[in-house]
Amino acid sequence: MAARFYDPDGTRYGLPTYPKNLAPAGLATRTQLRALDLRPGGQEPVAQLMWASGCGGSRDGVRVAYLYWVHLARPVRPMTPARERALARAYLARCTCRDCGEVHDFCLPTSLGRTCPPGLGCAAHTHLAVA
Repeated sequence: MAARFYDPDGTRYGLPTYPKNLAPAGLATRTQLRALDLRPGGQEPVAQLMWASGCGGSRDGVRVAYLYWVHLARPVRPMTPARERALARAYLARCTCRDCGEVHDFCLPTSLGRTCPPGLGCAAHTHLAVA
């Protein structure tokens, strides 16, 4: 199965392609770069990993992760006070009910329209008012 995704010269997939966990030394995914406190820094992907997956988010049951040169990666930009405030406001918005304005200690799911879950907050108050 892994041989299906082995294309080191890129003739079949356009980019050099390797099976999952078989990338050459010196290449890393975005996640691996982030673990090293690095970012791609504007460089284009030089290769890719491919593997079969039945999990969501994959197209045709195949997942792809792009690979970047580690030696060309740049350090992650430091968090500035302005970015920290912006992220805090965004997180607060994700935890605030759109109907009643109650702030929860968890992110409200988009499947509920970012409103209080059943049995909590405005959903509980509305249910009590009807009874």
